[in-house]
Amino acid sequence: MITDPTHIFLALAAVVFVSIQLEKRFTLFRSLSAALTGILLGMFLSNIGLLPGESPTYDFLMGTGVNLGIALILLSVDLRSILQAGPKMLAAFGIGAVGTAVGAVAAGLLLSGLVGPETWKLAGQYTGTYTGGGANFAALGRAFDTSATMFSAATAADVIVTAVWMAACLAVPVLLGRPKQSSEPALDSSSSEPSPVTLEHTLNESVRPVSLLDTAALVMVAVGAVWGASQLAELVPILNEVLWLTTIVLILAQVPAVKALAGSAMFGNYLILLFLASNGARSVVANLVALGPPVFYFALITVAVHGVLIFGIGRLARLDLPTLVVASQANVGGAASAIAIAGARGYTDRLLPGVAVGLLGYAIGNYFGFVIAALMRVLLGA
Repeated sequence: MITDPTHIFLALAAVVFVSIQLEKRFTLFRSLSAALTGILLGMFLSNIGLLPGESPTYDFLMGTGVNLGIALILLSVDLRSILQAGPKMLAAFGIGAVGTAVGAVAAGLLLSGLVGPETWKLAGQYTGTYTGGGANFAALGRAFDTSATMFSAATAADVIVTAVWMAACLAVPVLLGRPKQSSEPALDSSSSEPSPVTLEHTLNESVRPVSLLDTAALVMVAVGAVWGASQLAELVPILNEVLWLTTIVLILAQVPAVKALAGSAMFGNYLILLFLASNGARSVVANLVALGPPVFYFALITVAVHGVLIFGIGRLARLDLPTLVVASQANVGGAASAIAIAGARGYTDRLLPGVAVGLLGYAIGNYFGFVIAALMRVLLGA
């Protein structure tokens, strides 16, 4: 068994590298995502005895490592871009976020006996991730100190349900009738706006080369934000450290000099993948199997209620189907899913608004998750 912290870090780095390669090369692993593949590989190495269940390396990634990842990802959020979304997309996104919160509460109340004492944590994490994406899920799991086994089971359920919901959203325009053509102008080749490929690229990689100066500045800003959040959490404990970190970073992200730095989302996603691989290494397969069905039902109920409310209330409010479909994907899968659904359905005029509300979801998901987790603790007496 590998026990040296440096060697364990090397093993986790190899897991992340292999996961990314598999995602790029094979359809199956693209469906699973590098995140889930990394968790599964880490779990495999741990359960065959190659990696330990506990290590200082895991402790670092569960603490400072994931906080730095959260900070770097949030540094890519430009709140001014949300103004591009327009009132209809913002309204649809808001309905979807409320639907997610209602779904998480309903699932928690129905399944608390099966899920156990971490029900309130799961309600908060699923609210966060189905408001704006997986970065919120990781941040809230860190804040709630969710057990590694529960975290891994919930991640697997999230990936499956998100994929199912993507397929459902592709079918919705057919099932509910042919949508009216949008009166909004579509982007054309002469437009100054970035193309779908470029937009998706910015969520995971740097559009321009990352310089040494960019890297140095990003590390300084991210580490400073993590330190500042920890200090504020001690001085004003009414807010959790993750909420302080989210708030500080969102403010810093609006500073022009910080917005000009390249590579924040790329570095942040890498640290999140290391964190997820370490969670897999800390998980016991037998416990994961036992938790599986209830956790899957939790995710399924949350997204099902979200879907009923966003399409039910949205249609009553006379919001068009393309807007509702893209907004729902921005909620459940984040900005990248909004891009995918808009591109697949030809909703080119909904692409930029979808990205804008997807980024809004990154910004507010942690706050929503904390609110719902606190509510569930009260309702369940946890």
